[in-house]
Amino acid sequence: MPLARTADLLAPGAAGAASAAVAAFNVITVEHAEAIAAGAEAAGRPAVLQLSENAVKFHGGALAPIASATAAVARASTVPLALHLDHVESVDLLHAASAHGFSSVMYDASALPYADNVKATSEAARWAHARGLWLEAELGRVGGKPGDAHTPGVRTDPTEAAAFVADTGVDALAVAVGSTHAMTTRTATLDHPLITELRDAVPVPLVLHGSSGVPDAELRRAVASGIRKVNVGTALNTAFTGAVRAFLEAHPSTVDPRRYLAPAREAMAATVERFLHALAGPRTAA
Repeated sequence: MPLARTADLLAPGAAGAASAAVAAFNVITVEHAEAIAAGAEAAGRPAVLQLSENAVKFHGGALAPIASATAAVARASTVPLALHLDHVESVDLLHAASAHGFSSVMYDASALPYADNVKATSEAARWAHARGLWLEAELGRVGGKPGDAHTPGVRTDPTEAAAFVADTGVDALAVAVGSTHAMTTRTATLDHPLITELRDAVPVPLVLHGSSGVPDAELRRAVASGIRKVNVGTALNTAFTGAVRAFLEAHPSTVDPRRYLAPAREAMAATVERFLHALAGPRTAA
């Protein structure tokens, strides 16, 4: 099937967008991409496969090989899958997106002072829109990066968010509402009243980063409050590493990586399917 577009998956009335959120899963290896596709097919739901700037750095800074492999996996799927380039700070990497199958980019200038964030993000949005790309940005400080998710002043302010979206022209906004990147336990508590305020103030889809640490019930409440894109990364890595560790502990003489990568891929696929089922919404016909 042709690659889906992130904008179409999140459009009002699209599968997974009207009454639920679209889940976006981080890709690091080809096995991640294969697992996301398998889990999405098992759930009968669309999804977004996203490569972060850090993942590209892991692959030696070369976007083309891992992007091409991820796109090939997505095209072979029986459910709609889109490609997204996540947490991009490099302008050069942003400019490489359109040539490699990505329909959307999250341009992250959130570490900059507000005025500089607006300037940089506005320029990124203009460049992206001229090439048909959907652009996500971030306002506030999601935990797991410098600053804590619960420090006063780091959460996204609705009035500031409305001005930011109006001034930059972005298509979606990642918001700081209590989630934390890289959590290995699902114990995060979100600020649901703030999510509702942001939904009412901002005319574009809201994105929740750091969703691996958010329990299912909290995720469903967040979607009901207004979150439309849910990013998941660490949960896949936890499943992957746990499966590899268990296999090698049981079979310490194994040297063929296929022996332990297969259960690792299966564990990630099961995690993807579970997250997709946790996010209420209509099924997509295969």
